[in-house]
Amino acid sequence: MQSKKVSTHDVAHIADLAHIPVTEEEKENLAEAFTTTYGVVDILSKANTKGMTQTQQVTGLENVTRDDVIDETRMFSQEEALRNATTIHNGYFVVEQVLDKS
Repeated sequence: MQSKKVSTHDVAHIADLAHIPVTEEEKENLAEAFTTTYGVVDILSKANTKGMTQTQQVTGLENVTRDDVIDETRMFSQEEALRNATTIHNGYFVVEQVLDKS
C-alpha cells in the first residue's frame, strides 16, 4: 500500500469545510505534514500484530464517576431560570441565531 499524498488543494478543501483561514505557505506545510502522517500510519499498518491482544488504554487509570443525584435544593424553578431573560417564548429562552455560513 502506498502512502497517500496530500495536496494543497486537499488542505484548502479541509480548511474551507472547517472555516479555518490558511495562507499558501500554511497549505504547503500542512500538506507535507499530512503526507508524512499518512506515511507513518502506512508503516504502522504493516506491523505484525498477530497474537497481540487489543489495548484500549495503557495507563491503568479508570474513570472516577459518581451517581447522578438530583439536589432539588440547588435547582431553579423554570420561572426563576427565566426571570432575567430578555426574551422568552413558551417557557424557553429566545436567542439570536449564532450559526452563520460565511
